[in-house]
Order: sequence, then structure tokens, then C-alpha cells
Amino acid sequence: MAAELAELHFGDQLIRQVRTLGNPLCVGLDPYLDKIPPLFRDGPMTPRDERTAPAVGAFLTAVLDRLEGRVAIIKPQSAFFERMGWRGIQVLDQIVRHAHDRGFLVLMDAKRGDIGSTATAYAEAYLAPDAPLRSEALTISPFLGRDTLQPYLEVARSSGAGVFILVKTSNPGSGDYQDLNIGNQSLSERIAESLGGLAADLCGPETGWSSLGIVVGATYPKQGEQLREILPNVPFLIPGYGAQGGGAADAVRTFVPGPNGPEGGIVNSSRAVLFPAAGETELSSDWEAAIDAAVARAIDGLTEALARRR
Repeated sequence: MAAELAELHFGDQLIRQVRTLGNPLCVGLDPYLDKIPPLFRDGPMTPRDERTAPAVGAFLTAVLDRLEGRVAIIKPQSAFFERMGWRGIQVLDQIVRHAHDRGFLVLMDAKRGDIGSTATAYAEAYLAPDAPLRSEALTISPFLGRDTLQPYLEVARSSGAGVFILVKTSNPGSGDYQDLNIGNQSLSERIAESLGGLAADLCGPETGWSSLGIVVGATYPKQGEQLREILPNVPFLIPGYGAQGGGAADAVRTFVPGPNGPEGGIVNSSRAVLFPAAGETELSSDWEAAIDAAVARAIDGLTEALARRR
């Protein structure tokens, strides 16, 4: 029975697949139009040109084929698809379907946050079993209050999906608000404390990890450690590894002992994997080798950092 429940529980699915593959890498799909390799470019690659979205789709499909069997989860950033209009949304749908066909979990990075029926509509767009852009998890914002999280959590609970709530983000300006002190705690810590009961209600029957996760940037490892003390069974989505300057050691600093070694979430890398400099070529073999090498570097860095934490 526990195994059957785990099949429908995002926290269990995520940790199980990470354990199986032996690395916590999450690859972000952020298709910067000016960085698409020459091999895939078509026309001027402007957002409104009708050739752009299919070119992006061909590129990301090829990327997913190179990633198959190497990472557990991918994270499309919805804004990069939305800027291409309806064609971009169509490509996003195609990429999500292709990812599922290849066995990836999909974390939609949309950072939604709204009240009442609008939040319910967002949740049903991404997390419901019949969602048009069905994803295993979605990033959401808590800054309109706990009541605005409930529609996402209700849909997640009924569908086996997950959410990652913004708590301490990786951008340099995150401290403008997230580090503000409220009594003897930062706002980030207060938010984390408020999520404890909600996370406990979504703990998995197999691994004990929750389907409620939080976003904690690799660029702020000390704050990450404090948040881990508050939320010991919550998976962290850790952006900032690679191009944003976060190192592997800091990226896995909040991981805790598990049956196969340290675990505790996923570490995202986008540009460093998608756009390695050596991939700027018209030759398919060169591009494939560049992507493979970039993925290997990201995985090797994380597995070495995890080995040092054993």
C-alpha cells in the first residue's frame, strides 16, 4: 500500500528518483533566444517570428534526449515560453509531454501567487491530473498569505503533485525583504516556520519527505542551514548553482543523511548546462559532446561535494 501511495506522492517520487540516479541535479530549461546554438537557430530568433518557437522546441527536445537517464527532474521557466506568445505555450506543452515520455519529473517554474479562485485556476492549470500543462510540481509565492497557498496544496494533495514555495531566493536583492527582521527572526525564517504544519500533512509514506518544498538559493548557504533546522523533512529547490555563482559545496550544504548518502532536495543549473561555450557550432557531434560534458561537470561537482559530506 505504501508503494502505491508513493507513486502518487511527489516527495516520494522525487527522492526515490534522485536516490536511483545518485545525483540531485535539476536542469532548468531557460531558452534565451540569443543563446540558442547555431545548429538550431531559424530566422532572426525574435519572440514574435513564427519560426522561433519551433526552433526552441527542437533545441529543448534535443537537450532532453541528451539528459535522459542522467537527471531526475527538469524545470521549464514559463516566462521564456510566454514571451513567444501562443506558439511558445504550444512548445511548452510539447516539451512537458516529451519530458514525461522520457521519464523526467517536471517542475514548472511559474512563481504563481494570487488569491481565491485565481489561485485555484493556476493550480488546476499546472497540477491537476487533467491539467493542460500537467507538471509534478510548481513554484509559488507565499507573500499574499497562507490562505493563498491552500488552493495549490488542496490540488497537490488530491493529485499527488508538489509545490515549491519561495522562501530565500538566490538573487542579490532577495535580502531587501526576505532578510528583514521580525523580532529575532528574518522574514524567511518566519515564513518557513509557518509552513511546518502544512509540510507535515504532505509527508510521503515511503521516504518521509514532504511534497511541500521551499526555494533556497545556493548563494545563501548560512540562511539555508537555518531554514533546514526549521523544516527538516522538506525538499529544497536550490537555484544559483553554476552561472549565478553558487558552488557545489554550498549547494548541498543543507542536505541531511539518507539511506544512500546525503539528500534533501534538488540543485538547479540552467545556463551552464544549456549553453556551454563549446556548443556554439553548426556540427551536431560537437554540440552533443558539449552538452554531455556540461552535464557531467555539473553532476560530478555535486557528487564530489556530497561525498565530502558523508
